[in-house]
Amino acid sequence: MHNENYSIIFSSLTGNTRKLADKIHEILPKESCDYFGTADAQGIESELLYIGFWTDKGNADSDTLDFLSKLKNKKIFLFGTAGFGGSDAYFQRILGNVKSAIDSSNTIVGEYMCQGKMPQSVRERYVKMKENPDVIGIRNSCACRGCRLNGTKIIFCKCRKCLQNFPKT
Repeated sequence: MHNENYSIIFSSLTGNTRKLADKIHEILPKESCDYFGTADAQGIESELLYIGFWTDKGNADSDTLDFLSKLKNKKIFLFGTAGFGGSDAYFQRILGNVKSAIDSSNTIVGEYMCQGKMPQSVRERYVKMKENPDVIGIRNSCACRGCRLNGTKIIFCKCRKCLQNFPKT
């Protein structure tokens, strides 16, 4: 992989995925880098692409998924960060979801996932959810995962599945 030109394309909400992209860029030969930046670039010619994403509800962010879906005949190394969860099984599930957006003409040449630094407000929300298992059960049955916890009160979203399963009382 080191002898051919490459591009590093990434999306980073909190800066975690950017740190990985910077490290990849630092390690690989600079003279072989065709492009380093976000997925909004047009006409990326490199055959080898390092594509980084942040995790949104168990999948890559929408900008990255859109970019991946348009690629044909590329070698792709996926790298991503997830603010929550640190198990290999969780990371593999995310990578599986991301790979499902990639056309079969492409070749996955590698993958890497790690937990990124989570903002304190997000961490507190997850801790509250872990303390209240009913919320986790409700979120897992919600079609859009829009239900949330406000203190100790569950706020239901307005998706059809939630309206059917959790009618207002």
